[in-house]
Amino acid sequence: MPRNSLARRVVLGGLLGALLVVCKELLAPLPGIEPVTPLVIFYALELPALGPWALAVFVILQFLLYGFGLWSWGYLYIWALLYLAARALRRMDSALGWALAAGAFGLCFGALFTPVYFLTQGPGGALAWWAAGIPTDIAHCLGNFAVMLVLYRPLRPLFHRLGRQ
Repeated sequence: MPRNSLARRVVLGGLLGALLVVCKELLAPLPGIEPVTPLVIFYALELPALGPWALAVFVILQFLLYGFGLWSWGYLYIWALLYLAARALRRMDSALGWALAAGAFGLCFGALFTPVYFLTQGPGGALAWWAAGIPTDIAHCLGNFAVMLVLYRPLRPLFHRLGRQ
């Protein structure tokens, strides 16, 4: 199979998407610790042709595991926004910079869902939903910051090598 074939991208993207789900589920008992944000960032930085496939698989598997709800609509764009932001910042090579970016994403995670809740429940419903989730967003921020700060230096070169193969 040629190195850049569509079939290869689909298979590898599927595996990377499944990796997102497995890592997320394994760490789910730890509040605020989730490897999805750092992995999506690494996919965007070093595996840009596979990242969209991985995100599609991840989102579909989340829908199959947890069913469909208002949160589902947010998953259709939130992870894509993170991927695009990481692609835009791809020249940055700072563990602290990426930790801050991952932390900011975690802090904004609940707010990124508010357009869905605004459309379905109005401004009051969106505000109430977002405000109720602020403690979770703070934990998400701290977890993302710590995970990215610790894993950036060892994992970025690994993903770089994977992207070149």
